[in-house]
Amino acid sequence: MTTTDQATATGDPTPPPEDFQRHRSLWGDVWRQFCRHKGALIGLFVFVCVTLASFLGPLLMPYDPFLIDVKFRNLGPSMSHPLGTDNLGRDMLVRSMVGGRISLLVAVTAMALSVLVGTSVGILAGYFRRLDGPLMRITDTFLAIPQLPVLMVIIMLFRDRLREVFGPERGIFLLIVFVIGILSWMQAARVVRGEVLAIKQQEFVLAAHSIGTRQRNVILRHIFPNTLSPVMVAAALGMAVAIITESALSFLGLGFPSDFPTWGRLLYDGKDFIQITPMRVVGPGMLISLTVISVNYIGDGLRDAMDPKLRSR
Repeated sequence: MTTTDQATATGDPTPPPEDFQRHRSLWGDVWRQFCRHKGALIGLFVFVCVTLASFLGPLLMPYDPFLIDVKFRNLGPSMSHPLGTDNLGRDMLVRSMVGGRISLLVAVTAMALSVLVGTSVGILAGYFRRLDGPLMRITDTFLAIPQLPVLMVIIMLFRDRLREVFGPERGIFLLIVFVIGILSWMQAARVVRGEVLAIKQQEFVLAAHSIGTRQRNVILRHIFPNTLSPVMVAAALGMAVAIITESALSFLGLGFPSDFPTWGRLLYDGKDFIQITPMRVVGPGMLISLTVISVNYIGDGLRDAMDPKLRSR
């Protein structure tokens, strides 16, 4: 029996409004608002394509990204090698795809670390008044630190030690992820703190306190779920920052070793051959630009979709 039949059977001739017949969820409204942002949809499509190409593309290509064949070195773009080859005869398209794996993994891991630290600091500073001052002064201190010079110094000091303990690839991966994540959490902390200061004055939080709910449960069940919107936006934008930072470090020769390609490392290796094979730097550079732009558009779309004022239009 439908809702209209139930209303007729009970003697109520007025059928219920359509809004009551159709269930609408919060995340459904967010997705519908996100789909209205054309730039965000294009950015999501580009980002998915780059990710799939990075992880699945090398499996479909007939070339080994690490196989050295000097007979085919420094070739220009062709049907068999769309981005040409490097000075050791390795296909640049496949190496760019493999480099995308490392760059995206670094970006996602560093973003997760920065969001975790920033969200924790923001919630503690906004919820506990006695912690607000010290945590915000620590945040201001980190904001005053010039990130790139500090990154360079830390990597130069600890790179060799971590290589000996964890290996050349894993050691530098852990170091870069930790340094980028630990120096990029401050914006998320400030945004989350502002949200918590507003949320903790809401009626449902005051009601939870009035019935004796523990502070830990109030934070986990009421405060944290309502800070997800700024956290998701900060996560999307943090990925773009992590990609640019890792590329800058690798371009300066302080990132991964030469036999472990990333987009920044490919730029660093190709800068000396830019007059011979310019596509060596055009390919990785375009991938970095497309990924960063797409992630920024996704962040803009999430920010608009999470705004309740825009969803109510």
